[in-house]
Amino acid sequence: MKFSDYTATLAAALRVPRESTWRLTGKFLYTFGWKSMRNMHRFMRRQARGKPFFPAFVMVSVTEQCNLACTGCWVSKGGRRQLTLDQLEGIIRSCKQNGSYFFGILGGEPLLYRGLLDLFERHTDCYFQLFTNGILLTDDTCRRLRRAGNVTPLISIEGLEEESDRRRGGKAVFDRTLAGVRACRKAKLIFGVAASICKSNYSELVSRDYIDRIAREGAHYLWYYLYRPVGADANPANALEKEEVTAFRRFIVEQRRNAPLFLIETYWDDKGNALCPGATGMSHHIAPSGAIEFCPPIQLAREQLNTAGDNLTDVFHRSAFLADLRRLTAQSSRGCILLEDPQKLAAFLTAQQAVDTTSRHSVLQEYAQMTPLAGHNQQGAEIPEQNPFYRWVKKHYFFGFGAYG
Repeated sequence: MKFSDYTATLAAALRVPRESTWRLTGKFLYTFGWKSMRNMHRFMRRQARGKPFFPAFVMVSVTEQCNLACTGCWVSKGGRRQLTLDQLEGIIRSCKQNGSYFFGILGGEPLLYRGLLDLFERHTDCYFQLFTNGILLTDDTCRRLRRAGNVTPLISIEGLEEESDRRRGGKAVFDRTLAGVRACRKAKLIFGVAASICKSNYSELVSRDYIDRIAREGAHYLWYYLYRPVGADANPANALEKEEVTAFRRFIVEQRRNAPLFLIETYWDDKGNALCPGATGMSHHIAPSGAIEFCPPIQLAREQLNTAGDNLTDVFHRSAFLADLRRLTAQSSRGCILLEDPQKLAAFLTAQQAVDTTSRHSVLQEYAQMTPLAGHNQQGAEIPEQNPFYRWVKKHYFFGFGAYG
C-alpha cells in the first residue's frame, strides 16, 4: 500500500470533525465508537464462553408505513403495523442492561413514526443509525437531530434520476432525497448514504465518480448492500450474477485505498471470506409487528415482544428457533441462505412452524417461488482487504465469532 493511501484514509477521517461540530464528533467517538467497541468485546467473550446469548446490537423496524414503494423491498406496501413507544422503550432498556447502546432504526420510513425524535432525545446515552429515504429530512428535522447529537442518518439512494423513479415508485425521488442529504450537511450532521446494488443501478453507483459526488455532497460514509429480491414485488432478474458480485467486491477493496469517505459493507471479513451477521449472532431484528426475527428480509419468526417490550433478554437467552437458524445458516454457506438456498430456508421455517410477521401474510409463498441466486460467498476466489485500516477493523469485528468453525 502506498503512503498516499494512508493519507487518503486519514483525510477521510478528518473530514468528520472539520465538517461537523466538536460536540457531535465527541458524541460519535464516545457513544458509538468507544461504547460499541466495549460492547463488541463483551459479546465476543459471551460467545467464546458459551454464556446466554444476546446479540451485539439489534436492528429495529419501527413501522411498515412508507412514502415510497420500491421494487424488491420486503416491507409490506400499505402496511400499517408499528411498534408502540412502550415496546421501543423496553427494547432500549433491555439492550442497555446487556451493554448494547447502538441501534439501527429502520421502517418502512422511520421518520413517519410519531414520537421517534422524542425517543432519540430521551436516550442521549445511546447512538442511533437512522435508515431513511431522506425525503422527510427537512431543515427542522435535521436541527432536532443535531440537538440530540446521537443520530447518524443513513440515506438510501437507489440510482440517479431515472433509476430512482423507476425503482422507488415516485416522481423526482433523486432530487427530493438529495434535498435531505443537503439538509444534513447544512446541519453539520455526521451522515452517510446507502445503496442496494443491482443490475439496473450498477453502472451508476459502482463508480468512482459516484463516490466522489456523494463525498462532495457531504456524506462521510457510503454503505453498499447487495440487492435481495424479496417481498410481494420482487424482481429476481435484477439481482447480480456471480461474476458481478466478485467485481463489486473487487471495486470496494480497490476504492478503499483512497476514497474520500468511508466505504462500508458487512459481507466479508479481512481475508475476503463471506459471512452473515445473523449467523454470527452479531445482530438480529425486531419487526414492526413486535416479532423477533433473524434478519430484516427473513420475515417469519417464533417469538414476539410483549406489550412492555421487556421480555427481549429472555427471548434471546431461550430462543431455540434463533439458535437453530444461526446454525443452519452457518452450516449451509458463509453467504446468504435466502439468496443461495431459499427452499432449504423455507423447509426449515415450515418445520419450525414459524409465523408470518407481515401485513401481507404471503411470505412462505414468496419463498416457495424463489430460485437460487448468487450470494456473496466467493469460496476459492476471496479478495482480501488491502487498506490496513479496514483490514484491522474487519479482523477484529467481522471474523465470524466461531460460527463457521
